[in-house]
Amino acid sequence: METLEFVIYPDGRVKEMVTGIVGTSCAEVTAAIEAQLGQVLSQQQTSEFYAQAQQQEIEAVSEAQVSFSQW
Repeated sequence: METLEFVIYPDGRVKEMVTGIVGTSCAEVTAAIEAQLGQVLSQQQTSEFYAQAQQQEIEAVSEAQVSFSQW
C-alpha cells in the first residue's frame, strides 16, 4: 500500500514521508507535490528506496554469470 504522510509544523515547514513505494519511483510520485510546496531542504531515503537497487544489482550479476558461462 502506497502512503504519503505530511506533517505541517507551526513555522510552515512540511515533512513528507512516503512508504510502500520501492526504488527511485518515489521521487517521480512526489516531484509535483514538492514543486508546489516549495524548496526542499533535505531528503532521507528509506530502506525501500534501496530495495529495488539491490534487486537490480542481483539481476545484473545473474545476467553477467549467464553471459560468462556461455563462453
